[in-house]
Amino acid sequence: MDEPTGVSGAARLTRVLAPGLVLVALGVLGFVGLLDAVLERDDLAALDDPLLGWLVDHRSEGLTTALTVVTDTFGPVILPGLVVVGCIVWWRLSRSWWDPALLAGAMVLSTLLSMGIKLVVERPRPAADLMSIPGFETSFSFPSGHTIGASTLVLVAGYLVWHRRRQGRVAAGGLLVWAVASVVVVLLVGGSRLYLGYHFLTDVLAGVCVAVVVLGVVVCVNCWHERPVVDDSH
Repeated sequence: MDEPTGVSGAARLTRVLAPGLVLVALGVLGFVGLLDAVLERDDLAALDDPLLGWLVDHRSEGLTTALTVVTDTFGPVILPGLVVVGCIVWWRLSRSWWDPALLAGAMVLSTLLSMGIKLVVERPRPAADLMSIPGFETSFSFPSGHTIGASTLVLVAGYLVWHRRRQGRVAAGGLLVWAVASVVVVLLVGGSRLYLGYHFLTDVLAGVCVAVVVLGVVVCVNCWHERPVVDDSH
């Protein structure tokens, strides 16, 4: 008589985790498609060199300076400090450690995924003479770590804030603000990496896919944490 209870519990768990699992699946599928294009040098990867060349040819001093500030802000030196300070402030204001801990964990996970994938794929960076500072970036190129970090930050932080305030019009308005902010930040950071010549288009898009996977993991963990406890003993 235990089997039906077990099946019922599994079904409930699947429903609870479904939104996060869908995000993970979408991110993985997108990433695999981009990786295949990079390895086969076809599909979207065919746009990598032409797009990079066009951006290099249309650089201006003012835009280069502005986008350098953007890329530095979301780089491995400044961004971790901003996240740590933000999580501490969030914890002090909310008097809850759960959401800040989820955000910090998501950023750590995204960094580890970025480093691991780069070492496995070993895709070279664009030619040094295409970079705004020739030879400045020397690590592997696929995926874009800056894009992963920025996308993970806005997606996970936005989800956590929206999740706590998903009531009526507040939920709809908050979702719109989250979506717009995420698009703007991802375009700015990803675009800066392309414009400055440090990454290809497929690197940036793959970075967004990795961030979607991390968001899915966070959604799964958060939904599991908040799942209703049902007594199946009767």
